[in-house]
Order: sequence, then C-alpha cells, then structure tokens
Amino acid sequence: MLKARVLTSFCLVPLALLIFFFIPLDAFALSLGLVLVVAGWEWIRLTGLILKGFNWIILLFFMGFIFCSYHLKVIYVPVFLAIGCGFWLGALWLVLNYPKSKEQLGDRWMKIGFGLFVLIPAYLALLDLRRDESHLLLLSLLMTIIWAADVGAYFVGKRYGRSRLAPSVSPGKSWAGLFGGLIAALAIGLSIAFIGEPEESKYTPTSWALFVVIVTVTVLFSVLGDLFESLMKRERGVKDSSALLPGHGGILDRIDSLTAAAPVFVLLVHWTGWPSI
Repeated sequence: MLKARVLTSFCLVPLALLIFFFIPLDAFALSLGLVLVVAGWEWIRLTGLILKGFNWIILLFFMGFIFCSYHLKVIYVPVFLAIGCGFWLGALWLVLNYPKSKEQLGDRWMKIGFGLFVLIPAYLALLDLRRDESHLLLLSLLMTIIWAADVGAYFVGKRYGRSRLAPSVSPGKSWAGLFGGLIAALAIGLSIAFIGEPEESKYTPTSWALFVVIVTVTVLFSVLGDLFESLMKRERGVKDSSALLPGHGGILDRIDSLTAAAPVFVLLVHWTGWPSI
C-alpha cells in the first residue's frame, strides 16, 4: 500500500504543478474541468444512486454546469463563491450534529445537489485565481496552506491527539491535529508570502494581519471539506470515494479539503484586496 501511495504521488505532484502553474488558462480550465467531472462521477456513486444510464445523464448536466461556470462573467463570481461558503456553513452544522443530522442530509437526490455546491464553487474559485495577475503567488499559497495543514495535522494528531474533533464522522481527527495543522499552515504560508513579497511595495502590518486571518479561515474550511466528505463516505459505508488512485483512493479523497478551502480563500482575497492593500 505504501509503495503504491508513493508511486502515485510521484505521478500526481508533477502533473498538478504542470496544470496549476505552467499551462495556458484555457488548458487549465479544461484540465480542471476534467478532474472535477471525475470527482462528480465519484460523488454520484457516494450518494448511492445506481442507475447506470441515468447516472450518465446527471454527469452530463454537471458538465454543463462546469461549462457555464467557465463562461460566467467575473463580476458574478464572488456572488457564487458566497453561496458556496454559505453551503459549507450548513455542512458544518451537519457534521457537528451527525448522526442526529441524518434526516437533514435528505435522500440521494438532495445529496447529488450537495455535490454541485461542493464542486462548482471550487471550480469557479480556482479559475478566478488562475485569471488573477498574482496567480502564481495566490495559487502557491492556497496549495501549500492546505498541504501544510494536512501534514501538520497528521503528525501532531498522531503524537498528541487524544480529544477527538468529530468522532462520529472521522474518529482519526483530533483537536491537537487541528491546531498543529493550523500552526504548520501559518508557518509555511507566512514563509511563502515573505518570499513572494514584491520589492517595490512591501506588505503593511495590516496586510500581514489580514493574511493570518485568511490562512486561519482557509485551514478551518479545509478541515470542514475533509470532514464532510468523510460524512458522505460514512453514510455510504465506504472507505474511499473510488479506487482510481492506487494508495490514495479517489479524486475526491485528494481534493476534499480544496473544495471547501478554495471558495473561502478567494472570497476573502476579493473582500480584503490582499495582497494589494
């Protein structure tokens, strides 16, 4: 299992770097759209809907939403990101109250609707970042923040985690892991921001304070994204969203944190004007 995980990572990391930082915008939008189509297929499976022909029709509708998102006017993007963040606040309630919130999760069709709120705002957020003139810095920050939070939470939680964060949803996550991940994300994020600080316009104390807030909120939402997918998998009675990535599970298992973190990160960047302030 470990060997398969390492080999898959060696393939995925260069591919992710290529997609996020080196290919043109249109190719980025197409590549990201394909990744999310696969994630959409996995989400349909997680809902328990097994109507093969109908599943493909739903997936086609989902592809249509991605196509419309690509052509959405930039002025409307923050509105849809705010809607997406509103969904995640509702998801927080579902996670904190599980299993009492089982009834509010609804039937399979409602869960399919949840998938749109999980994946489409994430697509809009990442596309908006890629279009930004500071996309190299912003994408680097978002990806490293999530990565650092995940790694920090794993090691700190493994060593010190005793009080469980959401035992009914994901017994392996702890409060110690959450704080360890947050500290790691702040350390890495501040380092990246310092390295990327423009010589001609140094960041102000206000900029640094706002950045700490942005990182903190982003990390909290990334944990929520992970927990909500865990809730969906627990409802379905599966360990992974699929077996597409040997040693890693499915696409959703790799991007669950990103789906919640990306919309709030971009929305906060829009609202605060960081890093231009």
